[in-house]
Amino acid sequence: MEYGKGELPPYSAVAAPDWRRRWSVRRSRGVRFLALACLAFIVYAQWRQIRHHPNGRRVSQLSIEKLSEDLRTCSKLRSMPQDPIGLGRERNARYVDGHKPTLIKNATIWVGEPAEGTSAEDARAGKGFSWINADVFLEYGLIKEVSKDIDASSLSSDTLIWEANGRQLTTGIIDMHSHAGVDSLPELVGNSDTNEMGSNITPYVRSIDGINVFDHQIQVIKSGGVTTSLVLPGSSNNIGGEAFVIKHAVGKPDGRDEISIADMLADPDHNWRYIKMACGENAKRTYGKVGEHGPVSRLGESWEFRHAFEQAAKLVQAQDDWCTLAESVGVNQMESYLPQDLEWETLGAVLRGQVHVNTHCYTVPDLEAFVDHTNEFKFPVRAFHHAHSTFLVPEILKRAWGSSPPASALFADNMWYKAEAYVGSEYAGKVLYENGLTPIYVSDNPVLNAQHVVFEAAKAFGYGLPYHAALAAVTTAPAERLGLGERIGKVKPGFDADIVVWDSDPLSVGAAPVQVWIDGTAQFDHPVELEKPFVLPSSPPEVPVTAKETVTSTNVVFTGVSKSFLSPELRQDSHGQNSTVVISSGKITCLGTCQAELEVASKSGTKIIHLQDGYLTKPFTVFGSTLGLNAIDAERDTDNGGSPEIFSRAIDGLAFETKKLHYAQKYGVTKAISAPKYTGQMTHQGTSVGFRTAGKHALDKGAVFAEDIAVHYTLDLSAKQGSISISNAVNTLRHKLLEAAASNTTATDPYTEAAFLSKVVDGSIPLAITVHSADAIAALLKVKDVVDSTVVSSRGSGGISLLLIGGAESFLLADELAAADVGVVLSPLLSYRNGWDERRALTGAPLTNGTAIDKLVAAGVRVAIGIEEDWLVRDVGLLAGIAYKNSGGALSEKDALDLVSDNVYDLLGLKGSNDAGEFIVFEGSPLEIGARVRAVGSGIGDEVTLFV
Repeated sequence: MEYGKGELPPYSAVAAPDWRRRWSVRRSRGVRFLALACLAFIVYAQWRQIRHHPNGRRVSQLSIEKLSEDLRTCSKLRSMPQDPIGLGRERNARYVDGHKPTLIKNATIWVGEPAEGTSAEDARAGKGFSWINADVFLEYGLIKEVSKDIDASSLSSDTLIWEANGRQLTTGIIDMHSHAGVDSLPELVGNSDTNEMGSNITPYVRSIDGINVFDHQIQVIKSGGVTTSLVLPGSSNNIGGEAFVIKHAVGKPDGRDEISIADMLADPDHNWRYIKMACGENAKRTYGKVGEHGPVSRLGESWEFRHAFEQAAKLVQAQDDWCTLAESVGVNQMESYLPQDLEWETLGAVLRGQVHVNTHCYTVPDLEAFVDHTNEFKFPVRAFHHAHSTFLVPEILKRAWGSSPPASALFADNMWYKAEAYVGSEYAGKVLYENGLTPIYVSDNPVLNAQHVVFEAAKAFGYGLPYHAALAAVTTAPAERLGLGERIGKVKPGFDADIVVWDSDPLSVGAAPVQVWIDGTAQFDHPVELEKPFVLPSSPPEVPVTAKETVTSTNVVFTGVSKSFLSPELRQDSHGQNSTVVISSGKITCLGTCQAELEVASKSGTKIIHLQDGYLTKPFTVFGSTLGLNAIDAERDTDNGGSPEIFSRAIDGLAFETKKLHYAQKYGVTKAISAPKYTGQMTHQGTSVGFRTAGKHALDKGAVFAEDIAVHYTLDLSAKQGSISISNAVNTLRHKLLEAAASNTTATDPYTEAAFLSKVVDGSIPLAITVHSADAIAALLKVKDVVDSTVVSSRGSGGISLLLIGGAESFLLADELAAADVGVVLSPLLSYRNGWDERRALTGAPLTNGTAIDKLVAAGVRVAIGIEEDWLVRDVGLLAGIAYKNSGGALSEKDALDLVSDNVYDLLGLKGSNDAGEFIVFEGSPLEIGARVRAVGSGIGDEVTLFV
C-alpha cells in the first residue's frame, strides 16, 4: 500500500513482552487431557504455595522494596505536568531569606496583558493594551502589588524605595534560544560544551551539565534586561538533548546564597522538561559519511528521527504494560522490574507529553517532515527555532499534533548565512501573526548577542508586527511556550519579581536598562545610566506602514521633507519643516519650496508623494563586508574564496545581482567597499574594490567607482592560520613594508602585492588591517612608526595611511590612535567579547560607561561603522542610530549618518559623492525604528527606485 505526504503508515506498538504470556491460559486439544492437567497443576501449586509461604501465597523472588518503588514510578510516568501557579503563592521558591522588599515608585508600566474585559479578538488586534502609571511592590521574590500611589508608610520599615521618575517598566526579557554558559565567551576550546558530537541521537545529554556559571556573558546578557533564558544544546545533532531554563543571577553579588547551576534554575520544582531537536543541514554535514553511516541527506534524517521515536515508543509500551500488570496482580507477584533505559528515558517522556519540544527547522521540507513525525508519534512541538520559512507555510504548522500550533522562534532579519537560511523575510513575524500564529524573537547567543535580543523585537515592530505583539514576543509569548506563563512574562501580582526599568522605550533604538531586578533583588549596585531625553509614552506606537510595491521612475516629487543631510550646494532655496524635493531624470533638480516645479509636476501628471517627517540623506556605504564577493556565507560555490597564501584583487572576483545586493539597495546601501577573504568571515587579504550595489556587472557604467581602494591584511586570531603566530604575522608585515620602502624599482606588473605595497609606503593607498586586540594594535602602531621613519629617511616624504577594521579593543589606545592619525572602522559596532582578542571590549550601559565608539570619538579618532555580517545591510541606519542615541549628545544626527557614509571615504582618502543622482529619501528618521525607505537614487542610470 502506498502513502502520500502527510499519510505515513501509522506507528504500531510492538507486541507485548514474552513474560506476559505466562499469564494466558493455553488451550488443550482434548477435554480429558485438560482436566487431568488442571487437576495435577492445582495439587502441585497448592503444595508449592503451602510449602513456600505460611499464608499459601506465592512471593516474587525480586526485591519488594525495589518493585514498590517501581510501582510508585508508574504514577509519575502517567502524570501530566501542569503550568505552575503564580497567584496564590506567599513566596517565590527562589526567594533568598533576608532580602528586603522594594517599592518602585512612579513607573510607566507595561503589564503584558490587555485591560480586563477586552475580548480575545480585540486583544489580538492590540486593543486594551497601554502604558499605565503606577507603583510596583516586590516582596519575597514576588510582585505583590501593582497600583497607583502605594502608601510606603503601610509597608514594612525596611522596604527599599526606588524612584522610577516616570521611566518605562516591563517584566524581564525572556530569551527562548540561548547557549549562554555552554558556549562561553570568549570562545575557547576548553569552554565549548554546546554539542555532544559523539553521536547524532543524544536525548540523554543535558545542557545543565555544561553550564559555566562564570561565563561573563551571563552578566552581559542581563545588562540588556534579559532575566530568563532557555539554555539549549546546540543544533549539530538531530536530537541534541535536554535544555534548562535559567535566571541570570549567580552568587552573592546577584543576591543568591550559592554559586551553582541548580541555584540558577528558573523553576526549582522542575514542573516541565525541555528538549532540543534539529532538522536540516547541520546533522547531515556533521555526522553523515557516505558508505559508512548517515545521515547524509534529509531523507536519512527523517529515518534517524523515526527510529529514535520508535525506540522510545517501545520503552513506553513496555513500561505501561508492566505498570498495568503490577497494579492488577500486586508487585509481590511480579517477576521483573519496571523496564527502564536511560538512553531513551527523555524521549519516552516526550511521547508522554512531559517534555516541551523545541526544534531547529528552517525549510519547508524540514518543517513538513517534522510535523509528520509529530502526528505519527503523537507529541506536540512548542516552537520551531530559526524557522525562516514558517511564514510561507502557516497551514503546515497548524497541522502539527496537539492543541496549539508551534510558535516560530526567529531572528528579525538575520539570514543568508547558509542555504537553509537563504529563504526568509524580515516580515515573517508580521505574516505569522496575521495568520494566527505566534512569533517569538531570540538570540541564539552567541550567534547574536542576547544582551540586545529586545532589539530583535524592536526591529520586528519596525517591519510591521504590532507593538503589543512585538513586546510579547520577548516576554509573554516565550513565557507561555516555556509553560511558565503564570510566573514570568507579566507585571502582575503573583508573578516572579523579574523587573526592568528602561532609559527609553524598550522597542526604540539603543534602549538600555536603568536597573534590573531578579526575584525582587536589584542586580546592579552602581548602574551606568545614559543621558537621554525623557519622553513619556501616551499609548503604544502605531504599526509602521510597510511598502507594498517597488517601481522605478525618472521623475518624481516628494513633499513633507523635514530634514536634508545632502551637500549645501544641492539646496536651491531656503526650506524648513515642509520642503519639497524634485527629481528629474533621476537627479535632484530642486530642494526647498520648489513652488514652480511643484505646479509643473501637478499639471504634467508627475508622481507626487507626500511624506510625514521626510528625511533626505546621502546613501549608506558599507566597508569590510563580503558584499559582492559572496551570496550565501557557508556555500563555497557562491563565494569568491580566499587563502592566507593568496594576495588578490577584489575587482577580479566581483559578482553582482545577488539577493544581498538587492536588499542592500532596498535599505539605502548603494555603495560597498569589499576585500577578498584571508580565511573566513571578517578576515581580509588583498585589495578592496568600491562598487555600486545596483550594478549589473563590472562593466556596467558606474558600477565600479574605484578598483583598488586599500591593501588589506588580517591580524586577528585567524592570522595564526597562515603565520603560525601573531608575532610572526606582525614581523612578516613589517618585513614586507620595509622591503617596499627600500625598493626603488618600478614593478613590471602593477597588480602584484609588492606593487601595491609600494603605493602603501608612499601614502597613495591606505593600509587596512583587520584587528581587535589592543596588544596587536599597539604592535601595528610600532610597525607604522618604524616604516614611516624609514620612508621619510630614504625618500624625504611619504608614510603609511593606516586604518583598522574591527577594533573591539581599540578604545584602550584611543589617544595613541588619535596622535598617529589612525582611523577605526568598528565592526561590529557593539562587541561582546566573542573572541579572546575582544575580551576587554566595552559592552555598554548599565555595565560600562559607553562603548568603543564613545571613547574613540571623545579622543578625536576618526571613526566609521562597518558590518561584520552581510545580513546587517538592513540595519546600517539603525546602527548609526544606536551610536547617536547613546552618545550623550556627543554626536548630532549628521555626525551619526556620516559614520556610515562620509567618514568611510575620509578614512580611505576618497572623495565622497555629492552627485545629485545619489540619495535616499526616508519617511521618518533613518536613525529610528520604523523609518521607511521611500526612494533610492543609486547613481546608475536615470531612474529612481520608489517604494510605495
